Amino acid sequence: MEVNKSSVFEKMGVSGHQNLYFCHDQAVGLQAIIAIHDTTLGPAIGGVRMLPYESVSEAVEDALRLSQAITYKASIAGLNLGGGSAIIIGNNRTDKTEVLMRRFGQFIEGLNGNFIASTDIGTTQKDLEYMLSETDYVAGLPASLNGGGDTTVFAARGVFYGIKAAIKELYGDDSLAGRKIAVQGVGSVGEQLVGMLRAENARVYVSDMTEERKMKIAAKYKAEPITYSTSFELDADVYAPCALGGTVNPDTVPRMRCKIIAGSANNQLKDEDVTNRLLREHNILYTPDFLINAGALISCFSELEGYGSDRTEALVKNIYNATRHVIQKSVEDNITTYEAAKQLAEKRITDIKKLKR
Repeated sequence: MEVNKSSVFEKMGVSGHQNLYFCHDQAVGLQAIIAIHDTTLGPAIGGVRMLPYESVSEAVEDALRLSQAITYKASIAGLNLGGGSAIIIGNNRTDKTEVLMRRFGQFIEGLNGNFIASTDIGTTQKDLEYMLSETDYVAGLPASLNGGGDTTVFAARGVFYGIKAAIKELYGDDSLAGRKIAVQGVGSVGEQLVGMLRAENARVYVSDMTEERKMKIAAKYKAEPITYSTSFELDADVYAPCALGGTVNPDTVPRMRCKIIAGSANNQLKDEDVTNRLLREHNILYTPDFLINAGALISCFSELEGYGSDRTEALVKNIYNATRHVIQKSVEDNITTYEAAKQLAEKRITDIKKLKR
């Protein structure tokens, strides 16, 4: 294992991570990592991401970054959950089996409720069902198993409300009619977002790494297909990254012609300090990903708490007000929206810690 121990501990110390767990079972081909960032507000929850990482160090880096983002996401959404993330190293198309997922469920069970698993890139509700055979610490289950059902609906709806809040800030009203919105990545969340935007008569431009998928969604929703690799360059009101993270970076920001960035992708900013400075210089309003893509997490929280769909919808709809609050704080304090959202999330955690003393 090519992990630099001192480097990992240093990173955990800087970011405030509590735990990092490794699971290796050669018999079933399992190599897994679970990162727990902060459990002040409640047990850590996070998606299980299965990808063929080039190195264990790369997987650890992703787990640490994602778990910290979940802490902020849960806090700013007002949820009593902590931040975690799980990584399974492997090809989710060829390496994933029932036995592998059930073994991973046993690993989660061994953490005694400190981590609750949901879906992420490379895993599905069916995988959660396999884990459920070995542990109760899963969320995002299908309705047939008394779960909250498809979390992607709520994920898309949260981004939709975030876009409307940003539009309201720039234009004085939140109507999307005629607004040009470029959606990069039209998987399950991206597609549902496209449908919501088109229902409000927005002019939607779609791109995807898979050409066939892009053309299918464009035709289905009467959207305009554009090139994936340069979709951020479109002269649009909103650029909505809904695929992998890192598309907002020092190389892309100077080429952007959008007024707002608001999408469902996690970890959209690469090199955060430099990128945030560039966004301000180019007068681009960024709605932090952990603020507006909390819909799926809210759905899981509702499932764990036994809430109905009405309560879930109300919590997701509050993303609109939370986004406006963050934007207003950034203006009043003369800081970036990213820093404003982070400060609000950290303040709630600090305040709750005082109650527990």
